[in-house]
Amino acid sequence: MAAEVAKLDPMHQFTIAPLGGSADWTLAGFNIAFTNSALWMAFAALALIVFVAGGMKRELVPGRWQMAVEFFTGFIDNMLQANIGNNGRKYMPYVFSLFMFILFANMLGLLPLGVIGLHPFTFTSHFTVTGVLALITISIVLVVGFWKHGLHFFSLFVPSGTPVPMIPVIFVIEIFSFILRPFSLALRLFVAMMAGHVLLEVLSSFVIDGTNAGPLWAGVVGLPSYLLMIGICALEILVSGIQAYVFALLTVFYINDAENLH
Repeated sequence: MAAEVAKLDPMHQFTIAPLGGSADWTLAGFNIAFTNSALWMAFAALALIVFVAGGMKRELVPGRWQMAVEFFTGFIDNMLQANIGNNGRKYMPYVFSLFMFILFANMLGLLPLGVIGLHPFTFTSHFTVTGVLALITISIVLVVGFWKHGLHFFSLFVPSGTPVPMIPVIFVIEIFSFILRPFSLALRLFVAMMAGHVLLEVLSSFVIDGTNAGPLWAGVVGLPSYLLMIGICALEILVSGIQAYVFALLTVFYINDAENLH
């Protein structure tokens, strides 16, 4: 029997493609095609809305859904209290939404929909997406910093106790470090998600090619690769949560700088 041609295209998950004939949509000369990336962003946003709405029943004896929502809101609230203080409460909606949006985005990208011919799209594996999220965070930091402290916000770039002759050098270094914050914040999430999915793509190609090569290679290459994929998928679930947490935590640290000028 001839070997079957692989039906799955693992690299499809990294390809941004217009949907529904929207490839030629333009607005003021800019392409505004509705892509698979935008579709999965909408799915993540919808999942966040449904998750929060389901936990707002405020039952006397909370169910599992309400307990899950209360757990995550309490988790983010404790993070804000520990790092910013009471002033951090006003950032709860943003940090909670950011954390849950990234978490849902990462998790949705791990759904095994390829077996039914669908390809989940992990949009956090694209630097353009993580970059926009990081820029939103830094924009909030700048707005809060200048709104609350005015030009005194620049004191953030001159640590207390800095010798006067060193102030110009330290100021430039701190400014440069601050400018790199959105880049490092976006790069960390992008690299972590991209690396995991690339590894899964390589292993899945081993499984498909080994199976197509016959029973011997299926046992020698395909089966070990498949078992390793199961372990990597479990690790990716953990990484998805950790990366959402790290992004939210660094966001809180940066907002704390704007609030308290530490």
